[in-house]
Amino acid sequence: MTQVFLGMPHTGGWRTEVEQPEDTLRWGPTFPEGAHKTLANTQMRRNLGHATRTIRSKRAQRVAEMPDWEDLRNAAEAVKFEVASRLPELLEQFEANVTARGGIVHWARDAAEANRIITDIIASKGVDDIVKVKSMATQETNLNEYLADRGITAHETDLAEMIVQLADDMPSHIVVPAIHRNRSEVRGIFLDRMEDAPADLSDDPKELTAAARSHLRNKFLHASVAVSGTNMGVAETGTVSIFESEGNGRMCLTLPDTLITLMGIEKLVPRFQDVEIFSQLLPRSATGERMNPYTSMWTGVTEGDGPKEFHLVLMDNGRTKTLADPVGRQALACIRCGSCMNICPVYQHTGGHAYGSVYPGPIGSIITPQLTQGLADDDPVHTLPFASSLCGACGEVCPVKIDIPTILVHLRARSVDVKRRMVPDVWDVAMNVSAPVMSKSSLWEAASQTVKASALLGGKDGKIGALPFPASLWTGARDLPVAPSETFRQWWRRTHPEGETPLSQVAGAQTGRGHADGFPADPPPSPDKPVSGSASADGEPTPAALDARSAINNPEPIAPETSAPQAPAGSTSEEEL
Repeated sequence: MTQVFLGMPHTGGWRTEVEQPEDTLRWGPTFPEGAHKTLANTQMRRNLGHATRTIRSKRAQRVAEMPDWEDLRNAAEAVKFEVASRLPELLEQFEANVTARGGIVHWARDAAEANRIITDIIASKGVDDIVKVKSMATQETNLNEYLADRGITAHETDLAEMIVQLADDMPSHIVVPAIHRNRSEVRGIFLDRMEDAPADLSDDPKELTAAARSHLRNKFLHASVAVSGTNMGVAETGTVSIFESEGNGRMCLTLPDTLITLMGIEKLVPRFQDVEIFSQLLPRSATGERMNPYTSMWTGVTEGDGPKEFHLVLMDNGRTKTLADPVGRQALACIRCGSCMNICPVYQHTGGHAYGSVYPGPIGSIITPQLTQGLADDDPVHTLPFASSLCGACGEVCPVKIDIPTILVHLRARSVDVKRRMVPDVWDVAMNVSAPVMSKSSLWEAASQTVKASALLGGKDGKIGALPFPASLWTGARDLPVAPSETFRQWWRRTHPEGETPLSQVAGAQTGRGHADGFPADPPPSPDKPVSGSASADGEPTPAALDARSAINNPEPIAPETSAPQAPAGSTSEEEL
């Protein structure tokens, strides 16, 4: 583990709040502990809120342009289902086609074996300096740290990944790793850590991009070995692909003599024609672009064009165990677009570092526990499936229709099942004590009456903010509303004297005075007075709605696009900074 001094302010006030871990899938404490820390970082929350709102709005505009968007999602879901159903067969076909076209295929059971294979290939070339394309797979294996311990320096060439690397930081988003940084912090990181940064560097995105381009150009021209991940491999042809926005990937894939690609075994499509589906879904979902500025595909080795040697490392690292779960296997369909993070209210408030994994957000909450099988109480990963409000927005924006909420509930149940085989905790005791009361109607009604005494503990807002242990396990994270003066049973008996819905209420519903199920309509909220307990009532900026689906149907407007001259390779937009 790399030791860095945490929390020290640098130029521009940037700080690094995390250490470089040994295990990038479980490098932090439990999610509640991590969230408690990141929620105190107001600068990070502002950076994250602005960035996710911008990406979310751009995505909504691009999706609205596509009349066949749902058809594309259905097609992608079908392709990924086929891959999961035929994975062994497709992998063998993929290996055969890569080999037939001059590539060399290696198989890795886990992260350690993948790192050893890649390191041995690099060492055989006699180099100690390589360039890298942005890759979640190499983040998963912690390849950079592994190489550094063996005297090999890996230079990240994606702008956001380079920012993270220079700051000794960890990524907080799978598409925009430095989303938690703003341009002033980036300027400070460049001045402090990039040896050839201009002394008069400002925080203008164009200047920052130019400084990064100049810094990387020499690396590209002199590197003889490059390492990449891949967005997808095509079993039918043996083709591998990279979808990116800056041009750094194209440089890494074409200039070095040796290219090593690390690929999770699930990142396949059966046919070349299937690429058409994902090339439309991915850019719109990831960055709100109609298409990726740079889409690179290569098939084996071509004499006189690109690398002279191509190695493909196919890595399992928990994926076959995930495939064995009939519910959880859907997570393997992920195309790493990050749209679930951009819509998630929990992620938007806590940021990626709270998850303690290189896979944060909703998708990380279902991928990480399955790759690690870390569902026991002594593993911090087991808290990730509970890091969700289950509002369902993540499933609605997923371009391959992964049912993330259902998998979250499924993994929660698996975690509880693991715990049942261990010593009972306070929650188990509480449930066992309450079971007799909850299972008998008369006892439950009597208990409901006694709970009314909670009104004595509530403040003017009708909420209890603190209680002694063990109730403090609840009130330490959220307020507890006092019991209403009337229980549901009492209300029902009063409003339904005959045990049936009165006809007057049904008639009222039909004329717009209530709901068709017989329940009276809720009164509209006051336009002048904020709801008690809300963020606006507490004087905070209004956060994303907890039911974030409103942002899907009613996206925030953004300024219309203006034409701009085409940027050269290696450039990046202001929003990417």
